[in-house]
Amino acid sequence: MIKVKHLAFILLFCFPLVVCKKASQQQAGFSQSESEFVMGTICAITLFAPDSADFARVFNEAFKRLHEIENLMSATVSGAGGVSGADINRVNHYAGQYALRVSAETIAVVERALYYAELSDGAFDPTVGPLVKLWGIGTETPKLPSQDEIAQALSLVNWRDVSIEPEPGALFLKRPGMSLDLGAIAKGYAADEVVRIIAKAGIPSAIIDLGGNIFAYGLKNPSEPAAPWRIGVQNPLDIRGAYLGILELQNKSVVTSGVYERYADIDGIHYHHILSTRDGYPVRNGLLSVTIIASSSIESDALSTMVFALGYEHGRALVETMDGVEALFVFEDKTIRATSGAQAVFTLSDAGYHVLSP
Repeated sequence: MIKVKHLAFILLFCFPLVVCKKASQQQAGFSQSESEFVMGTICAITLFAPDSADFARVFNEAFKRLHEIENLMSATVSGAGGVSGADINRVNHYAGQYALRVSAETIAVVERALYYAELSDGAFDPTVGPLVKLWGIGTETPKLPSQDEIAQALSLVNWRDVSIEPEPGALFLKRPGMSLDLGAIAKGYAADEVVRIIAKAGIPSAIIDLGGNIFAYGLKNPSEPAAPWRIGVQNPLDIRGAYLGILELQNKSVVTSGVYERYADIDGIHYHHILSTRDGYPVRNGLLSVTIIASSSIESDALSTMVFALGYEHGRALVETMDGVEALFVFEDKTIRATSGAQAVFTLSDAGYHVLSP
């Protein structure tokens, strides 16, 4: 028996997020929320400003940008015959045949993904596509692959076999059957692009939620500089929206990767979507989730997956070498450990969990 579960939201706002078409006046000004289904999830943006005049333009520009990024970096967006459409889909289609010219921003995101692959010695690997497709977790047809199938898929996973030709800006996968999957980094890039649009428009405060990639932009209330945003961290063992504690932040991205995001229950066994590039199975290391706090969403997005895959000891050691990056680790025994910066802004609210000393 197979049970499929796909949870779009990783984190819960600690205030009501109401999608509306008309700006509402608040004590400190106006706020408005809008959402669309894009990049495979519900993406919601909430703007706060003294004047709502620019809201419609900002929403239009932001969601247009999200669709543009999806149409470049999706591994599934395609045209007739599967050879047109997204940059990544086209590159995957012609793997092992020849290099394809792609957009400069697709190159930039792939380069960043390869940086994290090198940093993690392949624990984070953007060529994990064959494994992702094989398991099908998060789709309507997940399955438990055979060992032979896993071995075959693993033979095609190697970030070193991605070739980037700066001139004329082309990507090449060296072996037939390889495929790129930017699912662990593209939404982070997209969130940073939305922040850029909001900042350019002069909007002082906003919450961006791209299916769990949260960016708390500006101050919660410009008239109270000491009042940060309050972001709930999902309890990985409870229903969506049940949080185990609160992070108080401003101008930070928060992304969580965990066993509860996308999974399939097959013959009574829980298989989550974070796959090991070592053995081809879902990562098992005692962790339920990893939350990363960083100044950019592309960094927190990639690191949340990478650190979860590395495990607590190696993942924490790596995070502590990075300026401005903090991490919160939730374990299967309901204990929580955090880097010093994360612990300073985290308040536990669920008595079923226990925060251990660093």
